[in-house]
Amino acid sequence: MKTRIGILTGGGDCPGLNAAIKSVVKSALNGMFSRRRETDFDVIGIRDGWKGLCESAINTEEMYKKYIMPLDEDLVRSWDLLGGTMLGTSRTNPFNPAGDRSALLLSNIEKLSIDCLVAIGGEDTLGVAQRLQRMGVRTVGIPKTIDRDLVGTDYTLGFESAVQVITEEVDRLRTTAGSHNRIFVVETMGRHSGWLALEGGESSGACVVLLPEHDFELERVNGILAKERSRGARHDIVVVAKGAKPKDKDHFVKSRDLDSFGHCTLGGIGEYLACEIQKGTGIETRSLSLSYLQRGGLPCAYDRRMGKYFGTAAVDLIVRGDFGKMVSYRNGRITAVPLEEVVGKINTVHVDTYYDTERYNGSRTLFLDEHMPGNAKG
Repeated sequence: MKTRIGILTGGGDCPGLNAAIKSVVKSALNGMFSRRRETDFDVIGIRDGWKGLCESAINTEEMYKKYIMPLDEDLVRSWDLLGGTMLGTSRTNPFNPAGDRSALLLSNIEKLSIDCLVAIGGEDTLGVAQRLQRMGVRTVGIPKTIDRDLVGTDYTLGFESAVQVITEEVDRLRTTAGSHNRIFVVETMGRHSGWLALEGGESSGACVVLLPEHDFELERVNGILAKERSRGARHDIVVVAKGAKPKDKDHFVKSRDLDSFGHCTLGGIGEYLACEIQKGTGIETRSLSLSYLQRGGLPCAYDRRMGKYFGTAAVDLIVRGDFGKMVSYRNGRITAVPLEEVVGKINTVHVDTYYDTERYNGSRTLFLDEHMPGNAKG
């Protein structure tokens, strides 16, 4: 008798998802890995995230082909090289109060004889997995979000690839900014957590980086940029997370329509900031929102490796019967944490450690006080 694993990707797409899917399939099906197990596995992919399990009853061959993709080693052989997700994704919430579809979700899981579910996603996707675990469905989570805003793990799939995109796009902007003597404001993703803006800004050499965790003063931003010009700079880059905002102002909202998890769409801070910088400094300033470009393209080497490690760890949890957990990377080791410790919390930038609130950029004294020789406290 075989144990059936169902696997899905939820929320926004990003590089590294396919590497995790491939790793789950290979770890579950490859005979070299399964000799010491008491059960064999088969693996099915669920199309379009939770939508694939709660949009319609999967009770005909036509519905099965629409929502389910049987997975084997030959099919996924080169998936780790590809961006996005070959299973498709969505932001569907089966427990949305406006239209609860959890009964259909549970019915389809039973009809498909799914013994355990591997959910790859962020806080919303893993929140559904946690609720299912409480209802008796065995689940395992894999962390994915380019914002790196999940607690319980030092890394989430897609982050390094997104930072690489920011770095490359700013490199391109820098040449035109210098040619035209301009300032460019680059808006990145990051609703509540500024890791992407911070590390993308540091990697690309941005002059100013603005985060959701620390409201900024326009006068100080303009002062920093004006000082750079007085020193002879012909161009400057400002990186701002979409969730950042000036003091005494609300977040900039692109659309107030809520998704099924209750989130509105933020955006517009970059354009606003560019206008205010130009008015305050007299320097020509343009803005660019990187938006979905940050999610696109091929996975960097790090995301390919982490996808592999996370997928293997997920199957190890299933083999041990250790459900209701998310695999994670902490202190240099692959481990796991209970979903209940992850859901409902946000991993934000620790401003006192990683951010200079005077310079509006990454801290220049990171770790030095405690870890440099001769500087130990005590």
